[in-house]
Amino acid sequence: MNQPATSPTLKTERLLLRRFTEADAPEVSRLCDNYNLYKSTLNLPHPYPVESALEWIATHDKSFEDGRMYELAITDKESGKLYGAIGLSHQQTHRHGEIGYWVGEEYWGQGYATEAAKAVLDFAFRKKDFHRVYARFFASNSASGKVMEKCGMTYEGTQKEHVLKEDRYEDLLLYGILNPYQQS
Repeated sequence: MNQPATSPTLKTERLLLRRFTEADAPEVSRLCDNYNLYKSTLNLPHPYPVESALEWIATHDKSFEDGRMYELAITDKESGKLYGAIGLSHQQTHRHGEIGYWVGEEYWGQGYATEAAKAVLDFAFRKKDFHRVYARFFASNSASGKVMEKCGMTYEGTQKEHVLKEDRYEDLLLYGILNPYQQS
């Protein structure tokens, strides 16, 4: 089912997941310019200046238009405070995608990543008719694995020494879930 690319705004009990704007760049930079966050994520650089945040946000419109990637800000539904980001890639040919997320260290352990991931999975399966969604994380980042498990994802394998991070190869654990609303 090919649907035109849309820019979703998703609401949960506590969160509003929305498109990023240039005005978010200083807070994205502040949250991401954190060594502990850097070492637990696949793609965030360190240091992370405002210019990097602006460049990243500038890529979102084209990705949305092409239907390749949905990058959303994880924000507080009431105050608008930015907690982090969640992305969903879209491989249209195979109707699957990869979910990825980060939350600022000061917000770790409060369930924001799980709440956001559940909303994005619901969007992927109900609105975009994905067949499957998967996610990968460093073996050393067990908290990310717990998020995936709380979302119903299951362990599918290990990509041995898949990523070079700080002059050391890291294993990635692969988790996935099939669309629970589709008939096999």
